[in-house]
Amino acid sequence: MAKPTISFTWADARRLFWKLCLVLFLTSVLWVLVYRWIDPPVTLHMLSKRSEPSPKTEKVEVIQYRFVELEDMSQQLPLAAIAAEDQLFITHSGFDFKAIKQAFQRNLSSKKTYGGSTISQQVAKNVFLWHGRSYLRKAVEMYFTFLIELLWGKERIMEVYLNIAEMGDHVFGVHAASQYFFKTTPDKLGRQQAALLAAVLPNPIKYSVKNPSGYTLRRRRNIVRNMNRLGGSDYIKKWMQ
Repeated sequence: MAKPTISFTWADARRLFWKLCLVLFLTSVLWVLVYRWIDPPVTLHMLSKRSEPSPKTEKVEVIQYRFVELEDMSQQLPLAAIAAEDQLFITHSGFDFKAIKQAFQRNLSSKKTYGGSTISQQVAKNVFLWHGRSYLRKAVEMYFTFLIELLWGKERIMEVYLNIAEMGDHVFGVHAASQYFFKTTPDKLGRQQAALLAAVLPNPIKYSVKNPSGYTLRRRRNIVRNMNRLGGSDYIKKWMQ
């Protein structure tokens, strides 16, 4: 008895491909929508940090992380983040193309890698993606950046950013950082403290809040100047109205 033949044509392959794309698209939109109202319990970056030893103690430490609402933070914290990381955060649509172009040009002629990522891009990377450098990961990062800008809005993006940013070795977010470094809560942080936390954001393992280097202190002074130039707390109040 002859066995039935199974035919699989290019038309079938195309239909399967587009069905897979649709499933991935709907899944990603649902994932982003869920985090619009539900706080991320953990991020991929936290999980990767949990699985590796701390470079300072040579043993795995407990991840310190607790989500707090933006309204329960000192307004100095979002102000310091904007002043340090992304001064066009309120007005751009998720991308600072001028900064991206400048970083690309500097990387062509330098062994050191420069980034041009906005706060929105950093949130997309840290919440939804793995860390690494590849064109594929960057493309997916841009896709998720577009989604969170569209579905979350600026206040939610800033809220998530301040909660999931690594501010010390195994210390994530302003609640854990406030308690660990200053023995207080995020709503009680002053301008200098907020600026110091923002000063270590580029590399919280290399730069220390507890024992700030001369470079970190100079960076804090520059951030404080930028905070004043932006308009101080009034800048945040007007944005959040």
